[in-house]
Amino acid sequence: MARTLLGALFNRANAVAAQVPVPFTGRSSTYSRGMFGSNRSAESQLRAMSAVGTLFAIVDRTSNATALVDWKLWRKAKSGRAEDRVEVTSHAALDLWNRPNPYMPRQEFVEASTQHYDLTGETEWVIAKRPGVNLPLEMWPVRPDRMTPVPDPETFLRGWEYTSPDGERIPLGLDEVIQLRRPNPMDPYRGLSPVLSILPDLDTSRYAAEWSRAFFLNSAQPGGILEVPVHLEDHEFDEMRDRWAEQHKGVGNAHKVAIVEYGAKWADRTISQRDMQFVELRGATSTAIREAYGIPKFAVGDLDDVNRATAEAAKAWFAEQMTIPRLERIKGALNNELLPMYGLTTEGLEFDYCDPVPPDTTVEAEQLTARSNAAAVLVNAGFEPKGTLSAVGMPDIPFTGVVNTAVKPADPQAVWAELVANLTGEDVEAAMRWEAVAHIDDNTCQPCADNDGTVYRNRAAAYKDYPGGAGYVKCVGAEHGNACRCKVVKRKKTRDDE
Repeated sequence: MARTLLGALFNRANAVAAQVPVPFTGRSSTYSRGMFGSNRSAESQLRAMSAVGTLFAIVDRTSNATALVDWKLWRKAKSGRAEDRVEVTSHAALDLWNRPNPYMPRQEFVEASTQHYDLTGETEWVIAKRPGVNLPLEMWPVRPDRMTPVPDPETFLRGWEYTSPDGERIPLGLDEVIQLRRPNPMDPYRGLSPVLSILPDLDTSRYAAEWSRAFFLNSAQPGGILEVPVHLEDHEFDEMRDRWAEQHKGVGNAHKVAIVEYGAKWADRTISQRDMQFVELRGATSTAIREAYGIPKFAVGDLDDVNRATAEAAKAWFAEQMTIPRLERIKGALNNELLPMYGLTTEGLEFDYCDPVPPDTTVEAEQLTARSNAAAVLVNAGFEPKGTLSAVGMPDIPFTGVVNTAVKPADPQAVWAELVANLTGEDVEAAMRWEAVAHIDDNTCQPCADNDGTVYRNRAAAYKDYPGGAGYVKCVGAEHGNACRCKVVKRKKTRDDE
């Protein structure tokens, strides 16, 4: 069944035959080269992409952006947090997703699927299985106009029917088709396409372009009418028409001097204001097409009034509003329909895409500053430095309590003050909350005099040098019978500190 289906889907001869009208009983009717507005079939919606430039640009950008995003297979964590998941690098489902079939890598598969989705509101993946092996071996994106759902009054959906270009009908089971669709309020089995809401605009855009082309190729300038006072014989009329066309038809012959014979008069015909409005009309229809897809001008290459800042914001907007919703539909199909086909081997596994939204450097810098300030406040309040960073959501740094003096000796208090200043922007002096005060006179020992004015970041550090708040541990006055008169006091905030 799988090989028969694939042969019908991708037979080269049938692909050629599909370019000419072939009636079949699928969703699409026989293709008409008339107006889009009179042909609402899925086939007409697919063909619209190559007929209107604005629509092509929109679908091309959305499908490319969606296809470029990378995917990973994860094992869920008991905590339920995404950051605690473990990546799975080897699984049959992952191999299939990376190479859906022998002729398409994942990027092309996703791009084709997204084109179908954006043009018709739905896309169908046909799952190929080998007889006797109930595992997915290949996946193929199939044109939605050739897929017909088979409703069931009890189970809602019995299966699907694929109609090949030569009219062959191939039944498919529910386990052979995965459908992604934008819900249609009028049809629970089919998707809803933005193209249907702009069919008249697509007609207008296409015919405005054809009118402009015909004007330059066929208008015999100088524009006007030849008035002949007498009836011309057929050969005279043909001769006059051919000579006029030879001399004036086409862009290369525009504005040549006209020489008329047969007593004819020239009646000038200038370009009317109505004719000139075709340019504005094409711009209006392009706006209507963009509005249907909810996409701004910059997303289709119109970069008027765009600077570096707005360009960065535009990238983030496009990823959030246009790419992620399409990725979420694919993610739902992979996790809810494809993975269960592999049975118990996929229990606890899930596919997830890599975030396409570019990082906001300004926000990241603000968050880093806020977290650094929080860490400094906690440490200044007496909390152990070890573990403080992880508590405020920053990567933990091993804390040994030993200052690295490999380069040169350093004062631990100065090192800490400098770190606080770098992280928080706080003045070094303002970060020190305690100060050593020595009683200076002729009996003051040198160590106490040297330590006078030394500042400490907190009470614990100050009391380490002055147990109980008084008496410097390095004082040598006791050797001469003098008790240490030094102490540490809590510094008062000055106006500068505040």
